[in-house]
Amino acid sequence: MKSLKLILVFIVGLQLGLSAQVNNNSSFEISKNLDILTTVYKELNNNYVDELNYGDLMKTGIDAMLNELDPYTVFISEAEIEDYAFMTTGQYGGIGALIHKQGNTVVISEPYENSPALKAGLQAGDKILSINDKDATNKSVSDVSLLLKGQPGTKLDLRIDRNGTKLDKTVIRENVSIPNVAYSSLFDDGTGYIKLTGFTQNSGKEVKDALVKLKESGNLTGLILDLRDNGGGLLNEAVTITNLFVKKGEMVVSTKGKTPDRNKSYKTIIQPMEPNLPLVVLVNGMSASASEIVAGAIQDLDRGVIIGERTFGKGLVQNIIPLSYNTQMKVTVAKYYIPSGRCIQSIDYGHRDSLGRVVSIPDSLTNPFKTKGGRTVFDGAGIHPDMMVEQPQYSNITISLLTKYLFFDYANKFRSNYDSIPAAKDFMITDEIFNDFVNWLQDKDYDYTSRSERLLAELKNTATSEKYFDDLKEEFQLLESKMMHNKQSDLLKFRPEIERILKNEIVARYFNQKGRVEAAITDDIEVQSARELLKDQGKYNGILDGSIIVSRTKS
Repeated sequence: MKSLKLILVFIVGLQLGLSAQVNNNSSFEISKNLDILTTVYKELNNNYVDELNYGDLMKTGIDAMLNELDPYTVFISEAEIEDYAFMTTGQYGGIGALIHKQGNTVVISEPYENSPALKAGLQAGDKILSINDKDATNKSVSDVSLLLKGQPGTKLDLRIDRNGTKLDKTVIRENVSIPNVAYSSLFDDGTGYIKLTGFTQNSGKEVKDALVKLKESGNLTGLILDLRDNGGGLLNEAVTITNLFVKKGEMVVSTKGKTPDRNKSYKTIIQPMEPNLPLVVLVNGMSASASEIVAGAIQDLDRGVIIGERTFGKGLVQNIIPLSYNTQMKVTVAKYYIPSGRCIQSIDYGHRDSLGRVVSIPDSLTNPFKTKGGRTVFDGAGIHPDMMVEQPQYSNITISLLTKYLFFDYANKFRSNYDSIPAAKDFMITDEIFNDFVNWLQDKDYDYTSRSERLLAELKNTATSEKYFDDLKEEFQLLESKMMHNKQSDLLKFRPEIERILKNEIVARYFNQKGRVEAAITDDIEVQSARELLKDQGKYNGILDGSIIVSRTKS
């Protein structure tokens, strides 16, 4: 009953607060609906047959209400605050490791470099059996993550299973800080490379420091800034990073919201570190928010060439608003607009189709804008690269090996057999390693259905429903027999992509995240395209001045 009274007090307080901020018509509607909500709670308490958990009931109601708006406006409970703090600071108290679920246990995916997990001797593949004597099996990833996190300096006793052997490990939690710059290097041709994975606090300083080191390493003639799979973060860090390459006083992004205080403009405020260095920005479908601000500003100001795939299209700005009882709400308060004046938001959450689904903005409703140099760009659908280079789609056998964690498991086995390997950029999957992997797969379950088999099955069902199948039965049987996939031949047919993933997974066992990135870029088609473009200054300048329109590249 006490919980109900607290909720009713909260609702009444909210009602009074809102009444002071809105006009009479809105105030009446809000008061009316809050009164209905209060009555529903009261009558549930008085009449519902079972005992109610008012906290869960309220959170379910809040989440359902916010779900009608957009996926970025969310309620943050007290228990979730640390996770949201990590999104802005890049820091949290814990052991510093990625985890995932395999079977009924949560497994260490990858310890971070210099993390408490690594210091304690935890390895990728370790199955977590218990945490401080509490059974950790049959628990979700989020439940285990919550148990692993905590105040820096506190102790965790873990029991793990490593290749069938039970081991006890003691880990001292630390304030884990995840770097935004995952990797940087200078290629032999003078091209620099910076992989940026986030936009938390100090990401601008990290990029600047990486740029300084690249310049000290040799003759830096061009730069690749890799924003692929970077979901964004802090807006001001995006402005700081853009300012490294764009002259003082240029507009980077502006925001426009419901109230005048949400309308703001963000310009570069200092002289850039590298105003003329040839620049390529890599993006893909998971580059969002702050990544799109940087890529969009670089494109709109004709400061560099964007290569890759169309970006996610998140042009919405969120603020964290504190609520009562140590809770918070992340609210979409504005849309952001890049220098040409366009908003790259690709989904219209304000309108839904007849089934209640949100809809993407159709191409017919996108509008043209001009870059600083006069090139035509469009709003409403993310950032379209100047040079489209699509990563090849994985085959069905590769997807099966990935989803069944067979690359992961083999890499763990490999690490237990070999103490060292060559440097990340030099390590290769030899015939001996590949054949060993193939032999190891013999008793593993990784069955799959090819796209062709799925399409044939659909055609067979259609032919059956339309009464044509009996006439075509022999032809279907012949096609099925010819199309029946053979795992052994598929392993050889798709060996190049299988080798790339296997190499990256094995390298990560010895050189962690940096090694994984270093191994991946050696045969990365988008990185190769960027390096080739930076060598061809005529083509590079032609793309920027609009005299060269690059055709779409697909591999």
